[in-house]
Amino acid sequence: MYGKEFYSGVLLDNTDKFAGMKVPEARDAVAAWLGEKGSTDMMLELADAPVRCRCGTECVVKMLSNQWFLNYGDESWKKKAAACLDNMEILPPEIRGEFGQVLAWLHERACARQHGLGTRLPWDKDWIVESLSDSVIYMAYYTIAKHVGSGALGDGGLPPEFFDYVFLGKGDAADVARAAGVAAEAVNSARREFEYFYPVDARHSGRDLVPNHLSFFVLNHVAIFPEKHWPRKIVVNGSVLMDGKKMSKSMGNIVLLRKAIAEHGADPIRLAIIISTELLQDADFNLESMQGIKGRLETMHDECARLSPGGPGPDCAEDRWIKSRLHGLAADAAATIEKMRLREALHSVLFGFEQDIQWYLKRAAAKGRTDTGGMLYEACKARVAMLSPFAPHISDEMWSRMKLDGMASRSGWPEFPGWEDPESEHAEGFIRGMMDDIASIIKVTKISPSRIILYTAGGPKREAYRAILRLVESGGAGMGEVMKGLGADPKTADIRKNPGFVQKVIKDILSAPEETRRMRQEMAGFDEKALILEELAGLAGAEFGAKVEAYGESEEGIYDPKGKSVHARPFKPAIYME
Repeated sequence: MYGKEFYSGVLLDNTDKFAGMKVPEARDAVAAWLGEKGSTDMMLELADAPVRCRCGTECVVKMLSNQWFLNYGDESWKKKAAACLDNMEILPPEIRGEFGQVLAWLHERACARQHGLGTRLPWDKDWIVESLSDSVIYMAYYTIAKHVGSGALGDGGLPPEFFDYVFLGKGDAADVARAAGVAAEAVNSARREFEYFYPVDARHSGRDLVPNHLSFFVLNHVAIFPEKHWPRKIVVNGSVLMDGKKMSKSMGNIVLLRKAIAEHGADPIRLAIIISTELLQDADFNLESMQGIKGRLETMHDECARLSPGGPGPDCAEDRWIKSRLHGLAADAAATIEKMRLREALHSVLFGFEQDIQWYLKRAAAKGRTDTGGMLYEACKARVAMLSPFAPHISDEMWSRMKLDGMASRSGWPEFPGWEDPESEHAEGFIRGMMDDIASIIKVTKISPSRIILYTAGGPKREAYRAILRLVESGGAGMGEVMKGLGADPKTADIRKNPGFVQKVIKDILSAPEETRRMRQEMAGFDEKALILEELAGLAGAEFGAKVEAYGESEEGIYDPKGKSVHARPFKPAIYME
């Protein structure tokens, strides 16, 4: 009944100028009218009450007279803050817009209170500095905290001239030392310490602090410090959950850090949090995931302990491939860490490259090789070094077990100049793709082949493939555009008689990663048949227990009882099994 009255009701004729108004409109109009007549009063109510502090006490709001404010609404101040943000790295990048929105609406903010612990407001001793007003520059104090704690700067108060000199470079060290009653060297040492650490390289905090702490961090720095000491980077992250739920004492799912470290170790806990999320997302910590990571670290530790350094070893295809993969791992992990994509980097080092190691061992075993120890040692050494920023304790232990000098946590980031080999990576990708295709056919047909025959595409198809690739890369991916382009070149005009082939090649190209497309443009001499006979035949023979043969589709003496060779496409040989 109330809802119907509110949304459908209108005021009666005896309500003067409000007559005929709908209730929602009339409510606001009457309130405005009463305000104009001075017949209203204001009552403030705390939203979402009761609100409690961390100690459990219920919070109240007190209206204060003669309050002091920081005028964050000052346009010249906002312009300086905007200039700082423009030159600052914000991670993840999508959060940058939120800082601009905060600057747009931010205005005066109370900067003092009258109760609690804190520093007296210098110009009004009845007030205490509100914590969020000065805590945003406390990293400046961190640079000199050890000098204060050691007693080198005395045990009394320090005059403003001291901070002007240390933080702003104003004044003379000797004069400041006399005013502060401390040694000139102590003053100079504090200044050198500040100059060494400032500006702030990166400030990490939660997303909920963007509208307050982090924005004030920028505003207060640009107000106090010269531009060379403005902050360089802000990194925003989510919260930590426990099994998908917010940690809460009432839910009994709080994990005490000291207890967790004692039971599980610092490294597994750290890795479990890092690998559960990227920036902005909430990290979901759970014991099952942590136990899995702990087991992976223990396995890696045992593997490293069994390895010993060896010579360079033979230069086989799989060796060139794993070297290139290791080069790529080091370069990519470094780049993702710089961008604070820590989950991605850690997953690549701890899990992703493990798949490459297993493939390398499988390839070597198919050739009967027993000389892979040296390469595995180099790979393990590099992975331990890359793991050390995330898990320093176990990394140093693995480093020691490998009889390496120093500590993993103090070693340089691994680099492998000359190991990058895109052609080897492309060739190995071709082999893996063929192995997957053969396995899929066997699974579907449920046969146990004794003979596997692969047919590679002939020269005209390879020429057409390169032409189609060029057309697609230039933006002409439509069937009509491709057919027109093929017809313009006498070398590829005939392939238009096989539209099914053209259509499938377009699909192959569009589904290939950009790097693969680029590589195929540069590999005009890629010999699929030779690669099959030299590398794939032994591997597939060992895996599937069958003899592997290869023919070019137009080769003399080809064995093709079912006419499968006609289906061969570049980088996609046709397959026949008996």
